[in-house]
Amino acid sequence: MGISQSVVRSTRAMTKPWSAELELHGAGGEPVDFWRTLTSHGVADLLPNVIDEDTRTLETTLALPRNRARTIRIREGRPGFVLVEGDGIGAGDGRMLLETARHVLRLEADLSDFYDLARTDPELGWAAAGVGRMLRSPTVFEDVVKTICTTNCTWSATVRMTTALVEHLGVEAPDGRRAFPTPAAMAEAAEAFYRDVARTGYRGAYLRSLASDVASGSLDLEALNNPALPDDEVAASLLALPGCGPYATAHMMMLLGRYSRLILDSWTRPKYARLNGRKASDKTIERRFRRYGPYAGLAFWLYLTRDWVEEGAG
Repeated sequence: MGISQSVVRSTRAMTKPWSAELELHGAGGEPVDFWRTLTSHGVADLLPNVIDEDTRTLETTLALPRNRARTIRIREGRPGFVLVEGDGIGAGDGRMLLETARHVLRLEADLSDFYDLARTDPELGWAAAGVGRMLRSPTVFEDVVKTICTTNCTWSATVRMTTALVEHLGVEAPDGRRAFPTPAAMAEAAEAFYRDVARTGYRGAYLRSLASDVASGSLDLEALNNPALPDDEVAASLLALPGCGPYATAHMMMLLGRYSRLILDSWTRPKYARLNGRKASDKTIERRFRRYGPYAGLAFWLYLTRDWVEEGAG
């Protein structure tokens, strides 16, 4: 009888609901459009993230100390807040998960200067309502891996590769979902996994090398989050990574909150031409957004992606 009661109590503890709130404003007191943050870029919707458009919810599984993981949901709460919730989460884990949610939503950033500039631009004034935060992963390592998996391939291939990494190498949460794999887990995976299961192609060697360097401590990707580092130094560090060329570097700079560089590639150039009504050289495009200074790349990205969310829905 005692054993049975203990099992019941344990089961209840694992399923007990947990929730906490985060206020939606940036470091400068500026508003934050939660839905536009979730839809800020395509990589944001790769596993372990799942974005539900109907309920405007981000569900993700996050790693915790001692080889554990928990799944949380982040959704709109009362006006000006988001609700972070999950099951079977204790107070200590809850504090860590809440801080990770804050980090993922980039609530510590200050975009108030960008909004001041956007308000004077007829084509970007709409962004001043709280648009522009780029949803990021809990770690720079995860964002670099996902970015490498977007290079020189179709989106379906990117989804296949990242899904395999999570489902085969990630730590499993009690609900059966998995967190993004640790550098050690990726480094220990055999070459055959990357070749035959994840089918990463030439990227497999890059991913294994990157993971090994991070796992051994010889490479500290998280140091790139340091705002004191100059943009040029961060860009040079990214370009030196295996598999991280100019496109991947520009994408990663955005995810690191460094917006001075424009992402000019096979998708952004034609999209700009369609919106602008005619083709334009890279120099012409850069000139258009030069007035935004350190936010030029962000302004360009928002100009291109306004139609990702219905006007007035955010």
